[in-house]
Amino acid sequence: MTTDGCDSLGDLQTTVGEMLDANISKTLREGSVTKNSSCGSVSVGFPITMMITGMVGNSLALILVYISYKKKENKRKKSFLLCIGSLAFIDLFGQLLTSPIVISVYRADLKWELIDSSGKLCSFFGVCMTTFGLCALFLASAMAIERAMAITNPHWYSNHMKTRVTKQTLAVIFFLVLLFALLPIAGVGKYTRQWPGTWCFISTGDREVPGNMFFAITFAVLGIFSLLVTLSCNVVTIRGLIIRCKTKSGTSQSSKQWERLTTETVIQLLGIMCVLLICWSPLLVLMLRMISTQVSSHECNSAAATSNHTSNRDVHLDCNFFLTAIRLASLNQILDPWVYLLLREILLRKFCLMANAVSNCSTEDRKEPQTALDALNKQNQDSNDLHKPQSS
Repeated sequence: MTTDGCDSLGDLQTTVGEMLDANISKTLREGSVTKNSSCGSVSVGFPITMMITGMVGNSLALILVYISYKKKENKRKKSFLLCIGSLAFIDLFGQLLTSPIVISVYRADLKWELIDSSGKLCSFFGVCMTTFGLCALFLASAMAIERAMAITNPHWYSNHMKTRVTKQTLAVIFFLVLLFALLPIAGVGKYTRQWPGTWCFISTGDREVPGNMFFAITFAVLGIFSLLVTLSCNVVTIRGLIIRCKTKSGTSQSSKQWERLTTETVIQLLGIMCVLLICWSPLLVLMLRMISTQVSSHECNSAAATSNHTSNRDVHLDCNFFLTAIRLASLNQILDPWVYLLLREILLRKFCLMANAVSNCSTEDRKEPQTALDALNKQNQDSNDLHKPQSS
């Protein structure tokens, strides 16, 4: 009896829903973007703007890195250029592979099936998102580790850090991340379309798929681990620079150079840390939350058909946050070339003037060992040269 009553109530709700749908204006039916706006901000302007700005910034960074790399004779300085160039290339290539697909889906009125009836494009999109996302995080960690070693142990760094080692490290990072991203293709995990149906990513709510929870949790844990490594190494670097400044005093030319480079490096590292935290932590934390609650972003489209309005609102809230979080992670691809390279001459000098006005950081009067000075100067001088490619 109770079951029959529930079924009748469900049929009544379905009938009422159909009657309400019949009264929706034709304009709203045709406007897919407007129709989905109740679940969040959906606009083709986001992917177009992000693709253009990302291509401009990363292309400019690659050009400047290439020019400077050809001129550099110091192999240790070439190591820095290889890392920056690889990061810009990965960010640029990731945008070129994914953004056109998103724009095509918007042009197809948010109907993914019109451009990918087989579902293979969704898997390709998911592989790209996973590969280029983790590669960017791991490259940031690798550069943070390199900076920490250069500051804390400059003599060892000078003797052992070779261009060959940098190339091998970059190749290993990309190869391992690509293997991990291909696990769903081999049957471990799953890539699904995410709300509003314009992109594909790791499924966070399908426990029935073999290895799906392992794959999703591993991605989130690897991302958080990479963030922690980057932040820890940057803190170690900043601490080493500040201690060097506080324990030494002097007015020599070398001390003034240390003062300037220290201030610039600390400001840049703080900027890198803020960008990474703001862009990546929301996505990684939200993924773990959605995994624990067995919610996936692709459930937004079916949530409207449920009768539990409280659950419906919760699912849509998660989907709104997930869409915003993935946009923030994509924003990191746009900001990378600027925080690591391009904004250095535009803003960093002005920040340093302000910082020097309230700080008396100095170093000792005697001449510093050249290897230690090179360790700090490595990143900064390369960035300066990139903005003056014609000078010699």
